[in-house]
Amino acid sequence: MKRVDLPELAANAIHHPAGQHLLADLSGVEPQRLSDCATLELLLRQAALAAGAHVLFSHFHGFGTGLGVTGVVLLAESHITIHTWPENGYAAADIFMCGAAQPELALAVIEQALAPASRQIRSIARHARQPG
Repeated sequence: MKRVDLPELAANAIHHPAGQHLLADLSGVEPQRLSDCATLELLLRQAALAAGAHVLFSHFHGFGTGLGVTGVVLLAESHITIHTWPENGYAAADIFMCGAAQPELALAVIEQALAPASRQIRSIARHARQPG
């Protein structure tokens, strides 16, 4: 995908080093939902937009017919990544967003599309520590 410039995100705006990082282990996913690069890229881009994030760039790589995909959507607010193993019905998603973006909304879009039989979600608050 080509690079996107976002003039509405002012270069001199104050961006606080804080956000929410979601790690999702999604199991029991139908294999055909986990092996198509274009479909997964569109899904993660839609998830980012649903969360109120700004997509800057994305790159996805498939490992062959019926095999897994690894992909990243770079956001002004951070990133969404996915790694899939269709042969195991498993996907690992990583959603980190700062500012007003809502990563839980991105996760909901991903889960709705992949329809996992089970899920394990870890949420980590990310922030800069004050010196001293």
